Amino acid sequence: MVRMEVAGLSLDKKTRAPILMLKDPAGEKMLNIWIGAMEAMAISIFLNQVDVPRPLTHDLMLKSIEELGAQLLGVDIIRVENGTYFAELDVDMDGKRSRIDCRPSDGVALALRAGIPILVSQSVLDAVGTGPDNSPQPNDLATDGAAQMMRSAQNDRQSQNDSRRIAQAAEQKRDDDSLADLLKKMQPDTKYKM
Repeated sequence: MVRMEVAGLSLDKKTRAPILMLKDPAGEKMLNIWIGAMEAMAISIFLNQVDVPRPLTHDLMLKSIEELGAQLLGVDIIRVENGTYFAELDVDMDGKRSRIDCRPSDGVALALRAGIPILVSQSVLDAVGTGPDNSPQPNDLATDGAAQMMRSAQNDRQSQNDSRRIAQAAEQKRDDDSLADLLKKMQPDTKYKM
């Protein structure tokens, strides 16, 4: 097994799918894994140190493992079949080691949060690893696609909240205008006043 670290995230130029980029500490081997947008966002949130108001799925899973008295020891990317990568979590609970099947992207998101090693099988690196010159370049953490998606989602939420407040204010004004019209109609004309 070869210890790897996260080099960054990139986007496939054709499909715009997120790519998780792993590299060995010497920078001689790279492993690029196409991952889902949500997993890329979870990794990007950690890499960009984005504060979130509530625990995300990987935070919850890590906390659950710890609260149950287990310890996450590592994440191993063990094989690739037909373009699909397979990984396992290495978990210890009271001296009993367990290996739990997972997607590499979820394993990496957990490994980053737990500060544990990411290991890749030499056979995987031999089959699909590249040198640094043949890999896409990682995006700057400030501008990576997943971070942009997160910022966009936050901006969308803010825009929705603003739109909701504007709509509520407009609704309130319509209600106020309707009430004023109703009160006006209920006032007797001066000729009918006593």
